Amino acid sequence: MSTPTLRVAVVGAGPAGIYAADILSKTDLDVSIDLFERLPAPFGLVRYGVAPDHPRIKQIIVALQKVLERGDIRLLANVDYGTDLKLDDLRQFYDAVIFSTGSIRDAALPVPGIDLEGSYGAADFVSWYDGHPDVPRTWPLEAQHVAVLGAGNVALDVARILAKHADDLLPTEVPANVYDLLKASPVTDVHLFARRGPAQVKFSPLELRELGHVPDVDVIVYPEDFDFDEGSMAAIHSSNQTKQVVKTLTDWTLKEPEENTASRRIHLHFLHKPVEILGEDGRVVGVRTERTALNGDGNVTGTGQTHDWPVQAVYRAVGYFGSPLVDIPFDDVAGVIPNREGRVVDVDGEQLQGVYATGWIKRGPVGLIGHTKSDASETIRHLGEDVAEGGEAFYTATDRDPDAVTEFLHGRGVDVITWQGWELLDAYERSLGEPHGRERVKLVPRDEMVSVSLGRS
Repeated sequence: MSTPTLRVAVVGAGPAGIYAADILSKTDLDVSIDLFERLPAPFGLVRYGVAPDHPRIKQIIVALQKVLERGDIRLLANVDYGTDLKLDDLRQFYDAVIFSTGSIRDAALPVPGIDLEGSYGAADFVSWYDGHPDVPRTWPLEAQHVAVLGAGNVALDVARILAKHADDLLPTEVPANVYDLLKASPVTDVHLFARRGPAQVKFSPLELRELGHVPDVDVIVYPEDFDFDEGSMAAIHSSNQTKQVVKTLTDWTLKEPEENTASRRIHLHFLHKPVEILGEDGRVVGVRTERTALNGDGNVTGTGQTHDWPVQAVYRAVGYFGSPLVDIPFDDVAGVIPNREGRVVDVDGEQLQGVYATGWIKRGPVGLIGHTKSDASETIRHLGEDVAEGGEAFYTATDRDPDAVTEFLHGRGVDVITWQGWELLDAYERSLGEPHGRERVKLVPRDEMVSVSLGRS
């Protein structure tokens, strides 16, 4: 007796989910794949986590789009796992479920004053300027002096978007409401603080170099913030990326002060650890940092010497963090679904049959797109092994008709958006941009996105 077609649900239509679905579709398994997404549009952080002035990175969407437009992977967007359906519902229609929900929250920064008004998480700010439909359409851009805490590309993005003149974003897909508020921003100085030295930052060389080409924005570094211990030199000699970053930063130290004539400035401070957000009447009025010293292996220790910087807003960009999912085990410390190489396990370490994870919700928010692909390959390999070992017993879905799940969702009043719906939204956004010579203007309100995707407007 032949086995039926394997039914697999992938929850999360960002790069991790799309790569997992693509790799699974190319195995020897006879498989039917549904890709669920809680937002009305697919592509996850590539659409809602990459700054609008980085179209080169957004081109990843082109490759992801080619996977989904083939038609052998069904997109079911605007479906919220945990609300519209839960694990027991998915088990009714699918033999296996792969969670690829990513990490969209800000990691915590436990310093006094972090909850003051005027203190923000970078992830929330990124979602705002990227036109995420589930965040407010306004943002309080009232500060003249701003601090950004972090030493990665997200910190660079936040600093650049805050300092960049809004008119220089007009050729991009920046939403109109974001442009209007950035245009009115009074900001003049953005201070980025990194607790370690120039050889330890996590900037990519290209993103850092781009910072030096933002019109009417000076990048200022401070020679006293430059120190290189044995660990730093080892990192420079062993990594071409680190060598390029250090060279760019060092070149900036040679710039004479009188050359800084721009109306806005980004200050890069190294060996400064934030220890307190200073407040007055419940609002941010400054940030206190402690001077750190390299201790030989690239790590740092505090010196006890502090400095107060007058700022009116603080953005923490210290990493992303996963969110727990209904009926799925969750590691509250690491911010991931506990798993063994993609096989989800419960609190006792026992494997949950037919439940898998991939991407950032599997390994944490580290690594680039290449890591996401290898991650997905590992998970899919183990799923295939489990199918082979389980045989007919692995096929547990009780309602195997592909239409059954959409009928179930429609019965719950869910407006399910398919790939054809995304194509309608994609064409509409492009039509908004065309009169202005722009590739697209992103539609922001969820109800409008749904309406366009369903052909109601």
